[in-house]
Amino acid sequence: MKDSFQEFFTTTNAAWEAMLLMCSEAQTSIDMEQYIFTNDKIGARFLELFIKKSKDGVRIRLLCDTAGSYSFYTSRIPEELRHIGIEVRFFNIISPWRIHNFFSWFFRDHRKLLIVDGVVACIGGVGIREDMKRWRDTCVKVQGEIAIEIQSTFNEMWYAAKKKNIFIRIKRSRGYKKGPNIITNAPYPQRRYMYYQLINAIRNSKKYVYLTTPYFVPDPRLLYVLQRAVGRSVDVQIIVPKTSDSVIVNRASHSFFYDLLSSGIRIHQHDGDFIHAKTAVIDDRWATLGSFNFDNLSFTYNHEANIVSTDKKCIETIKEHFKSDAQKSEEVFIEQWLVRPVLWKFREFCIIPFRRFL
Repeated sequence: MKDSFQEFFTTTNAAWEAMLLMCSEAQTSIDMEQYIFTNDKIGARFLELFIKKSKDGVRIRLLCDTAGSYSFYTSRIPEELRHIGIEVRFFNIISPWRIHNFFSWFFRDHRKLLIVDGVVACIGGVGIREDMKRWRDTCVKVQGEIAIEIQSTFNEMWYAAKKKNIFIRIKRSRGYKKGPNIITNAPYPQRRYMYYQLINAIRNSKKYVYLTTPYFVPDPRLLYVLQRAVGRSVDVQIIVPKTSDSVIVNRASHSFFYDLLSSGIRIHQHDGDFIHAKTAVIDDRWATLGSFNFDNLSFTYNHEANIVSTDKKCIETIKEHFKSDAQKSEEVFIEQWLVRPVLWKFREFCIIPFRRFL
């Protein structure tokens, strides 16, 4: 069965409509995995459709992260859904009874997957919450072997979420083939597959590295390989939001700007709708998109899932997205950054000890 990139979506709303259409056409199964699922206007549309399809005999499985979907978790709706035959599970339950193991609360399921009938899937950075409607995000609809791999990835987390010991997760490594691959990242030694892929791709870059992320808080290794790439005359450019939805993460990101700019790395701050896309494209030979942010939460604490591809169409599309977003962004220059307000500098300095947790 041949892999196929059917359609890319560059706004959250467009991705939602495509996902709803996929679900409406389901014949046998709908599996959704979400970090954020809220029972607001858009969440209600999905739930209404799930209920209808369940009555038609379609198996529905909904896997949500407890922290990201906390209002949904604490509502009566999950139990009502279970009562009518829809399976609902929550990853890594947050409970006062587990306060003795508070550190384990950091480990979250940040993945965003939808698989219909086991053969067509959506993957990207899109959550289910109404205020995300106009966000600039990236999501792709795929079919073929890659969709089957995404189904397998979902199944692993579905069964893992049933266990009480959250450290028993995603033990199987994935082989890498030419074309699209589903690459996971898990918070255990030697299981940070997406992180290793990214580092190796940047380390081997020769022409350019284009990164887009809503949250850029690099660890020392990522910072080092980016700076070394510039030293090899690689064109390294990063797009981040001009205004973030997280003030703390925004300050943490800004605290790296001087080191990045002084190394020759170009930074673009995207203006307009909040940019939530998480993509990278390197040398017209490698590209990725999915839930993986370029921050320590994704590197170290979260379960993530991305498509990594050598497919020409995917690479060209991600590159075009980057160039379009760069044109809608304001480039940051070191001269202007050095004269930013003293209060900004002080806030950035204060956040440095906490960057490893962001």
